[in-house]
Amino acid sequence: MNDDVKGMQAALAQRFGEELAAIPAGQGPYGWPQSCPETWRRLAARGSCRRFAERPVAPELIETLCALALCAPTKSDLQQRDIVIVEEPARARINELLSIGPLAQDWIPSAPALLVFCGNNRRQRQLHQWRGKRFANDHLDAFFNAAVDAGIALSAFVLSAEAAGLGCACISAIRNHAREVSELLRLPEHVFPVAGLGLGWPAREVHVSFRLPLSATVHHGRFEEGGIRDTVDAYDRRRAAAQPIRAQRATPLFGTAEFYGWSEDKVRQYAGSERADWGAFVRAKGFRLD
Repeated sequence: MNDDVKGMQAALAQRFGEELAAIPAGQGPYGWPQSCPETWRRLAARGSCRRFAERPVAPELIETLCALALCAPTKSDLQQRDIVIVEEPARARINELLSIGPLAQDWIPSAPALLVFCGNNRRQRQLHQWRGKRFANDHLDAFFNAAVDAGIALSAFVLSAEAAGLGCACISAIRNHAREVSELLRLPEHVFPVAGLGLGWPAREVHVSFRLPLSATVHHGRFEEGGIRDTVDAYDRRRAAAQPIRAQRATPLFGTAEFYGWSEDKVRQYAGSERADWGAFVRAKGFRLD
């Protein structure tokens, strides 16, 4: 096993808290790559970036990254995903929406570029209108397909940007203000924001978050969750020892926990209502969610 493979596997072992099966040396009968692909090494060590240098990202580079992202898979070649590169004055208002209040993310205004990835089921309906044929799939799957397409494009953009040395952080909080963001970006019926993305040149090393072990999240043959509570408890302890959470959420409501791990943090996060108006927004965009 060469040093690149060893380094990648060490990074994965640190992230997941368990050793992965050794990769055989050489290509062999199963088609193993002869060397460790650069994409593997980058994925193993990647993390979100929320601190950016005061250096712009060239518009031509962003356009190229958009093109690469839109090379990603799309359901049935329907291409139901669009990218909005946010510009002024919408940028200033979105910065304000996302950087104040109880869910504020104060790093967002410092990102040199902001993009919004959208699901777009509008074009498909336009095609039906232009070709004089009924759109027969006006139900939940129409919305779902467009949302997944946008998510796939978002992931491809992140990988492409990070390969160029840029840093990224996804922003689901864009949906906390879906109606106003939609108006600011002039998103028409059947086009909706899925996630934002802050983009820029990193000002420091990214934070590599630990993940649940593969034994909890990769299933062989059928879904299996035996021992899941013990697995999560062990993950909480491992992550807290190496990557403690700086501040406990909602202490006026829940008090201060003696031990505060990942699972307690996520429970507190979702113990309060969030985006309860999302369904109404999606329906107002013209989707039927039957």
